[in-house]
Amino acid sequence: MTQLNNLDLDLAQELGDFPEDDLDVVFAPKECRTLQPSMPEDGVELDSHVKDCVQTYIREWLIVNRNHSLVHFLVFLQAGPHQVPAVSEEASRTTLACSDLELRSLQPDPRLEHLLRHVSAEEFERLNEEARRTNRHAELLALYPSVDEEDAVEIRPVPDCPKEHLGNRILVKLQTLKFDIEIEPLFACIALYDIKERKKISENFHCDLNSDSLRGLLRSHTPSIDLSTQARSAVFSVTYPSPDIYLVIKIEKVLQQGEIGDCAEPYMVLKEGEAGKTKEKIEKLKAQAESFCQRLGKYRMPFAWIPISLTNFFNVSTLEREIQETEGLNGTCLTFLRQNDSSVGLEDNYPTSNFKTISLTLGTFFKQEGDRLSDEDLFKFLADFKRSSSLQRRIKTLPVEISPAPENIGYCLTPELLPLKAFSENRNRPHKEILEFPIREVYVPHTIYRNLLYVYPQRLNFANRLASARNITIKIQFMCGEDSSCAMPVIFGKSSGPEFVREIYTAITYHNKSPDFYEEVKIKLPAKLTEKHHLLFTFYHISCQPKQGTSVETLLGYSWLPILLNDRLQTGHYSLPVALDKLPLHYSIHSPETPPIKWVEGHKGVFIVEVQAVSSVHTQDNHLEKFFTLCHSLENQVTFPIRVMDQKITEASLEHELKLSIICLNSSRLEPLVLFLHLVLDKLFQLAVQPMVIAGQTANFSQFAFESVVAIVNSLHNSKELSKDQHGRNCLLASYVYYVFRLPDPQREVVKPGMVGARVAKLFFFLIHAVSVGSKLLQSRVISCSNPDITVTQAAADEEVKSIMSSKVREISQHFHEELALQMVVSTGMVRESVFKYAWFFFELLIKSMAQYVHNIEKQDNPRRSRFSNRFKDDITTIVSVITSEIGGFAFFKESEQAEKINISLAFFLYDLLSLMDRGFVFNLIKHYCNQLSNKLNSLSTLISMRLEFLRILCSHEHYLNLNLFFMTSASAPASPSPSLSSQNSSSCSSFQDQKITGMFDLSAEYRQQHFLTGLLFTELAAALDADSEGCVQRKAVNAILSLLSSHDLDPRCSKKEVKIKIAALYLPLVGIILDSLPQLHDFTNIRSGKGRTGTPEEEDSSGAINQNVALAIAGSQFSIRNSVIPLMSLPYRQSATLGPDTTRNLLICFLWIMKNADQSLIQKWIADLPSMQLNRILDLLFICVSCFEYKVSETRHVVLTQALQKSRDVKARLEEALLRGEGARGEMMKRCRIPAAGVNENLRWRKEQTQWRQANERQDKTKAELDQEALISGNLATEANLIILDMQENIIQVRSTECRDNLLGGVLKVLVNSLGYDQSTTYLTHCFATLRALIAKFGDLLFEEEVEQCADLCQRVLHHCSSSIDITRTQACATLYLLMRYSFSSTSNFSRVKMQVTMSLASLVGKSPEFNEEFLRRSLRTILAYAEEDTDMQATPFPIQVEELLCNLNSILSDTVKMREFQEDPEMLMDLMYRIAKGYQTSPDLRLTWLQNMAEKHTKRKCYTEAAMCLVHAAALVAEYLSMLEDRSYLPVGSVSFQNISSNVLEESAVSDDVLSPDEDGICSGRYFSESGLVGLLEQAAELFSTGGLYETVNEVYKIVIPILEAHRDFRKLTLTHSKLQKAFDKQGGATGWSRGRTPLPELWEKQHVIN
Repeated sequence: MTQLNNLDLDLAQELGDFPEDDLDVVFAPKECRTLQPSMPEDGVELDSHVKDCVQTYIREWLIVNRNHSLVHFLVFLQAGPHQVPAVSEEASRTTLACSDLELRSLQPDPRLEHLLRHVSAEEFERLNEEARRTNRHAELLALYPSVDEEDAVEIRPVPDCPKEHLGNRILVKLQTLKFDIEIEPLFACIALYDIKERKKISENFHCDLNSDSLRGLLRSHTPSIDLSTQARSAVFSVTYPSPDIYLVIKIEKVLQQGEIGDCAEPYMVLKEGEAGKTKEKIEKLKAQAESFCQRLGKYRMPFAWIPISLTNFFNVSTLEREIQETEGLNGTCLTFLRQNDSSVGLEDNYPTSNFKTISLTLGTFFKQEGDRLSDEDLFKFLADFKRSSSLQRRIKTLPVEISPAPENIGYCLTPELLPLKAFSENRNRPHKEILEFPIREVYVPHTIYRNLLYVYPQRLNFANRLASARNITIKIQFMCGEDSSCAMPVIFGKSSGPEFVREIYTAITYHNKSPDFYEEVKIKLPAKLTEKHHLLFTFYHISCQPKQGTSVETLLGYSWLPILLNDRLQTGHYSLPVALDKLPLHYSIHSPETPPIKWVEGHKGVFIVEVQAVSSVHTQDNHLEKFFTLCHSLENQVTFPIRVMDQKITEASLEHELKLSIICLNSSRLEPLVLFLHLVLDKLFQLAVQPMVIAGQTANFSQFAFESVVAIVNSLHNSKELSKDQHGRNCLLASYVYYVFRLPDPQREVVKPGMVGARVAKLFFFLIHAVSVGSKLLQSRVISCSNPDITVTQAAADEEVKSIMSSKVREISQHFHEELALQMVVSTGMVRESVFKYAWFFFELLIKSMAQYVHNIEKQDNPRRSRFSNRFKDDITTIVSVITSEIGGFAFFKESEQAEKINISLAFFLYDLLSLMDRGFVFNLIKHYCNQLSNKLNSLSTLISMRLEFLRILCSHEHYLNLNLFFMTSASAPASPSPSLSSQNSSSCSSFQDQKITGMFDLSAEYRQQHFLTGLLFTELAAALDADSEGCVQRKAVNAILSLLSSHDLDPRCSKKEVKIKIAALYLPLVGIILDSLPQLHDFTNIRSGKGRTGTPEEEDSSGAINQNVALAIAGSQFSIRNSVIPLMSLPYRQSATLGPDTTRNLLICFLWIMKNADQSLIQKWIADLPSMQLNRILDLLFICVSCFEYKVSETRHVVLTQALQKSRDVKARLEEALLRGEGARGEMMKRCRIPAAGVNENLRWRKEQTQWRQANERQDKTKAELDQEALISGNLATEANLIILDMQENIIQVRSTECRDNLLGGVLKVLVNSLGYDQSTTYLTHCFATLRALIAKFGDLLFEEEVEQCADLCQRVLHHCSSSIDITRTQACATLYLLMRYSFSSTSNFSRVKMQVTMSLASLVGKSPEFNEEFLRRSLRTILAYAEEDTDMQATPFPIQVEELLCNLNSILSDTVKMREFQEDPEMLMDLMYRIAKGYQTSPDLRLTWLQNMAEKHTKRKCYTEAAMCLVHAAALVAEYLSMLEDRSYLPVGSVSFQNISSNVLEESAVSDDVLSPDEDGICSGRYFSESGLVGLLEQAAELFSTGGLYETVNEVYKIVIPILEAHRDFRKLTLTHSKLQKAFDKQGGATGWSRGRTPLPELWEKQHVIN
């Protein structure tokens, strides 16, 4: 056994110590879509809240990485071309025309060199072992399918990185806008509307499609044109697609005199290009348009609108698919890309050209109606349009192109006009992203700074105003003061103009005193708002007709809206009065209701306006506003009293109000709470560890902050709108902990040095407030109902707090992890229940804060025991104990799902603690958990399952091997786990040889003490297998072991051979467990015996090649090439399998892994010490392994043989790319793995965690490349598994060679012969045949004398491979068969038994094997003949002549087969031919018997029951003839003469007598039918067939022969059954005899029908 001392010192240190960089705290830059992050404007001093928001949005992620996590290693399948599955090639088959082809005319195959060389058996075995050890797969489980994901609880998914929400994105391009006449500029405005929800779901996109000449008419009104306003394509986003979404294009024109209908009439009646008056009218209209553009160019009027239904684009039934194809409006195909958090970019996966773009040419428009312009009117129009689709007026062309928007679209601007990355400066026009207004809440936290305000003037009522107020427009401005110069340039401009403007005008409805407006005014809100900021609305009448000396604009009035109300952003619907007088001084700080000025209609609200904000700064929620305001009042110097909304708060009431605001946080609406979740949690955690000084007194908010966090966590988990991962973790919270959370900033601490009062105040705070105030959070506390062991009362809670405080003066620490653990311990009632119900969140907070703490204080190099305080360890112990009790309580009350989630959370917590705390301390926690859970309800399968999941997670630790001290021996290892190898004495590493070898394979108490985690896992596995439990528990137990072994194969640290040996030694007790569970294993051989390889009988009869049923006339029924099952030798008790096939397969591959990687000298010593019964059990196990790991030939096998390796590289590349896009450490590890290390083999190995490799029948949608790859992997797995089995058999043969001469040879041969009956690779077959030749050479005498049945099966399987189409396999099989004949002759000087077995095997082969190839079999016969001719040692013996006679006989059988194929379609001629050929077997009773039986089977399939029965009668007569020669017994038939009452033709069987052939001759009449029981069986079958065929008279004659035999044996049960059958036969004959019904006498019938024919 390789000892640790033999390893070099570096390896020992690497294996035994935990690396210092186990956990790494890294700052990862945020992924920003824009070239620069969105930020507030420069030069403005921001208030604290805005600063915090911006800081949260731009700061880096803080991630705790595991540097050695096995989940991140990429390993691919090493697939060499040297292992090719041995499958037949149908195309290579040819049929020889000549049936009497001489063997000598054929060219033999190459012969094996040195086959006839004299070498010792030991040298033979040594050479074979050397050959087997070369070119092997190092990692067996890299070839094995991964464990089901539902069992893979140790996979903790990395949360999605928080990012800006993007819905389903579509790119809309407008090409041109042309009517039949082109006389003036027109302007398009596009938006999305949902008619079902009656809501506008996007902001407006303004687009100018005018020609340069028409745009020139407005040059005087557009001082500048920014590039961003020239966009003609927009990216719309839709989070909730539905068939009710419409894309609406509104068209406006320059204001002119006349109603909308009048202005639209020329477009409806005139056409460009017409001569005469039409041309004059068009010229006149152009002149008028030019005049209006010069005078009124900055005013617009409504003109027309065009709806586009997106019903066909959003295929709602398949929205869950990321890529969908729906039929477009014009018959082309629109491909729609769903963008969500988990999707990858379009350009990453698919070339853009794969997506078909749809172009629509719209030919209709609806003219606007002046009194129906509101959104409500639009929804009615759209509903009517959906029903009728009535057409109005044709446009000459309006091409619209709609396509999926790639994620990384070039030259694109965000809604804030920030350029996205991949921004190209060369293009003329950019794309624009259009902001979505989702119809429902979107629960995605803010990650970017966005501060937009949308103003929607809706209606103005000047009906009672003077007649001058008719063509009304509103000038809208955003003011920072009251002077006209205070208009801020923050309004987004429309098309073909400046990016930002100071004012904007609404469209004008001609001569309408109560106009509706559909304008959308988009404003970029300043980051710092004051009470001076307001919206100013100025109302004008616009004169369309020019009048001398008068202005175009006539002032009608003013209105305004303050942006802030009580320091909070004002949004919503407002009904504002309109002032007629000039606005007074300081008007902006008042609402429009207060100033004493003249108003329209006596101060009535005549102007309706809506204001909405899309902001990641303004919360728009009262509870959140109050909380943030009060928090910032603590952090900054403020003047009291402060105003929070409509409330004034003094310094004395600040503490109380802040506590109330913390308690009320959970009352916020869910959407704003989620939007600001990161900031809210950061603030609460800051309050939890930071005592505040208020009015000279220290205020502590720890408990309130903690309970508020608990309430928020509870709300988020209970919301049905929010998603959870596979472990029940809320995705938003998981994402926060993983990426966002960091320790609260210590610099912001307010407690001053020397303030002892602050510490004392915190101490007394718990005594006073621990229960009372906290009850407001969840109204009342209740006793824990989930755990019967915890009976918390109000008094008990107080006592608990007092005892904690009085036991020792607990130093008031500012460490977050200590504060969090303390709060978890002292929590009570409903808060306590929620803490434990969602413990995963608080556990992960603890782990991340501990990791940061260790990172900050640089304690990685210090002993782990001193990293954390004893008080903190006590709290952790308490938490683990209580949670374990909670798990048992939930399981007791049948809440197993909840218990499982808490259990998994606890397991991950302890898993993480192993990387941070003293491992002895953590092991004690694990031990306490196992004891506590075992003492609860040990019989519950749920608890067994949970313990298994718990241990599986812990054992998935990257340093699991070190934790188990796998490098130590059980005799010298310390009882308690040690922190590192360096702390151990070197003498603790002693040799494995000093202990009893057999004991290493047992799960002893000493083993469990030394190898703690593995011992626990094996104990659970043994309990699961022994218990009468559900199959899922057993499956989980086995899968946990398999997952562990897989991780070792995938771990580069374990790649060295000496390390693998140590690891395999750790798993040796598993071998004992598997052997004990042998009777429970699924028997794969049963499956094999029941399935046919060529389809149904009907299909077989119609096939072109000779089918199995026909060829049974040549073959022996007891010889089956593919379907024969050899019974297990030591398992007579095997009745039913309790383990499923998948579980058994997983358990067996674990066994093979251990046998492959363990020290072979140790295995040999173990085998040497085993009793024979245990050794036989091992052989039984190997027998099942052979059946289990057969290579399943796939439909694409011919491709696999030639191209699989090349094709699999595409799969590997795609897989690698997908993983490289992963976040965090996974992506980093993937990137590292892409750089090959020096000297690393570049062959592929399969990546198990990510590929989800499955059997072919589980996924029908696999690509050709995937199928080829799977076939290649399957072939490699079958080869390696069978080679391990072969290694084990060689070990048994070598170590127990003496016993092989007694009773082991048969068991070894069974496994070997069984393996030859399955599909195998050429690699395995080469080594298997070599082992067989070594066995023949070593134990030839035993093989031919005692293992007769095994020898027969061996002949059959070897001859089968002689017909292989693969040269290597044929060469090996021929050499083995010749050696078999040679040693048979040498041991007996006569190999008649082998001759008979080979002959019968050939008959079976040509009949049953679907892969039988006549040409290759003839060539193999010629090769064997060549061996005989070249064997100089045997030339002096009769052996070569006997071999030649045998081969010629075999060749003639093949020729007969060729003739039979010619008559395959003519059953009568075929049977005639078969009968004549059978005559040739008169001297071979065994073959003749087989012949007759299979002719009977052929007749039965054709429903010729009488003929089939007569064949069996002939067979019985043949048996009777030979029985009479062997023994003279009165109750037996004399011979064939006894059967003549049934048919006189039976006398034919008497032709073979002892003067022709003696039944005592070796190998003759050795079949199981040449016995009394065989004779009875044949006759009973014949009687049944006669009965079925209606010859009831003959049934009596048959049973006349049977009954004396049964009476002689006193078999009363069979006699009862026989007489019962006779009674039925006589009953069916009835009153009339067969002759009265006109039947022909039997002999004549027989002659006429030629029954045998």
